[in-house]
Amino acid sequence: MSLKRAKTIMIQGTASDVGKSVLTTALCRIFVRDGLKVAPYKSQNMALNSYVTLDGKEIGRAQGVQAEACGIAATTDMNPILIKPTREMTAQIVVHGKPHEEMSARRYREEYLPLAAGIVKEALERLRSQYDVVVIEGAGSPAEINLKSRDIVNMRMAEWADAPVVLVSDIDRGGVFASIVGTLELLEPHERSRVKGFIINKFRGDISLLQPGLDWLEQRTGIPVLGVIPHLPSLDIEAEDSVVLERPQSAAETAGKDVDIAVIRLPRISNFTDFDPLAAEPDVSVRYVQSADQLHEPDIVILPGSKNTLDDLAFLRQSGLAGAIDRLAASGCRLVGICGGYQMLGRKLSDPFQVESEQGEAEGLGYLPLETLFYKEKRTERVSGIVACRHPEWSGRQGIPVEGYEIHMGQTTRLEAVHSLFSLQDREDGAISEDGRIWGTYVHGIFHNDAFRRHWLDGVRKAKGLEALETVLSFRSRQSLAFDRLAEHVRAHLDMNKLYGIAGLAPYEAASQKEAADLRKKL
Repeated sequence: MSLKRAKTIMIQGTASDVGKSVLTTALCRIFVRDGLKVAPYKSQNMALNSYVTLDGKEIGRAQGVQAEACGIAATTDMNPILIKPTREMTAQIVVHGKPHEEMSARRYREEYLPLAAGIVKEALERLRSQYDVVVIEGAGSPAEINLKSRDIVNMRMAEWADAPVVLVSDIDRGGVFASIVGTLELLEPHERSRVKGFIINKFRGDISLLQPGLDWLEQRTGIPVLGVIPHLPSLDIEAEDSVVLERPQSAAETAGKDVDIAVIRLPRISNFTDFDPLAAEPDVSVRYVQSADQLHEPDIVILPGSKNTLDDLAFLRQSGLAGAIDRLAASGCRLVGICGGYQMLGRKLSDPFQVESEQGEAEGLGYLPLETLFYKEKRTERVSGIVACRHPEWSGRQGIPVEGYEIHMGQTTRLEAVHSLFSLQDREDGAISEDGRIWGTYVHGIFHNDAFRRHWLDGVRKAKGLEALETVLSFRSRQSLAFDRLAEHVRAHLDMNKLYGIAGLAPYEAASQKEAADLRKKL
C-alpha cells in the first residue's frame, strides 16, 4: 500500500513584498473551499512578527495566518526555521519553534545551512503525509546569485518538493516585465523549467491596456500568465513584514475618528499585528510614528514589542521620543506597553548574559516600579485568564476573559506593591500606575480579545467626555470574512483550470462565465 504524498505548488516572487504571503494565503483558502485538505509551508522565514502555536512554539506569523486560512492548527513543520534579527549582523535562529543559537549571517550560511536542509525536507515530508496539497511559499527572489549555492527556500526547495513554481511580480512597483524576464534569465535551465506560470499582482487600471504586454510576455517566455490580480484595498489580513508600516495612511483612514493612538515604530518592532484589532474599530485611528515631531497630541501612546529592548530603549532617548512621551504622559495622555514596551516602562533593565544587547543594563522610562532581567531561556506559550485588576480605572472589567501568547526572554519583578492586570493560568501578569493611565503586559494579542478591547476603548471615550459605543466587533469573524473575500477576489482573476493542472490536482470545475462575471461585479 502506497503512502499518501500531497501534491505541491510553490509561490515565488521577483522580489520581497510582491504579495507571496497573501497569494499563498489566498490559494490555501481557495483549495480548502474546494474541499481539499491543505497546509502552508515555508522552509525558512526571516521575520520579527512571529506566531505562537498551540503547543507554545514560535513560527513566522505568515504561516500561522495561512494555517488559520486553512482552518487548521499551525505547527512548526509549516515553518521549521525562523530567523529573528537581533542586531545589525546577527540573528536568533529558531528551529522547530525553539531558540537554537544566535549567529552571524556568515556563520549561519557557512555552518548551519548544510544541516538545515535535512530539517526542512523532513518537515515538508511530514506535511505531505497528512494533507492533499501543500502550498509552499518562497522568500525574496530565487535569482539572488550570491545566495543560490546554499538556498533552502526557493528553487532548491522546489526541487526537493518536486513542486511547480508560479512566479509573482508586483506591477505597482513598475518594471513588471523586466523583473519577470530578468528573473528567468538569472535562473539555471533546470530551475527555469519549474516555472509554470506568472501572476501579476496589485494591478490598478484598465487591463486592456496591459494586454499587449501580457501577449509579449507569453510569446517571449512560452509560459502562461495565469492572471492579473487587481489591487485589493483594506485587505484586513495580518501582515508579517513591517514594510507595510511604511505605507502612509489615507485621509479616509484617520478622518472623523474619536480615539487617536500613536504606536511607536521601534527599529526592531515585533508583533505589530497586536494592534490590527484597534485599527479595525470604527472610532479608532492607529498611527505608527518614528520621531517626536510625528507624535502630535494622541489620546494613547503604545510601546510595542521589540526583539532588542535595550537598543530600542536607547533609540527612544536618542530620537527625542522618550522626552516627548514624558511630556505627553505628564499632560494626561495614556501610555501602554506590550512585552518589550512593558519592560521599558519599568525602572531598570539588566542583560548580564548579553542575550539581546551588548549594553548590559539601562535605566527604564520609570513609569512603573518594575525591574527586568534577561535570561538565556525564552518563554513562548499560549496563555489565557481573566481581567483581575482592582484599580478604579478598570472598574467593571473584572472577570472579562482574555487570551493571547507570550514571547520574551526577560523576567520582570516588582520593586513595590502594584496592581496586576490579569490573572492567568498560574500567575498574575501586568502592572498599572497609581493614576491608572499607564499600564503594561507581557500578553501579545491582548487587543484581539473583543470584549476587553471595547471595554477599554469605551473607558478612554468616557474620559474624553464621549459616550461609550459598547458595540463589540468580532475580530476573528472579521478575519474569516477577509480570508473569504481574498479567496473570491483571487479566484475571480486567475485561470483556475490552468492552476489546478499545474498543481497536478483533479480537474477544476470552473464557474460558468456568467457566475464569474457576477463575481467580478460583486467584488
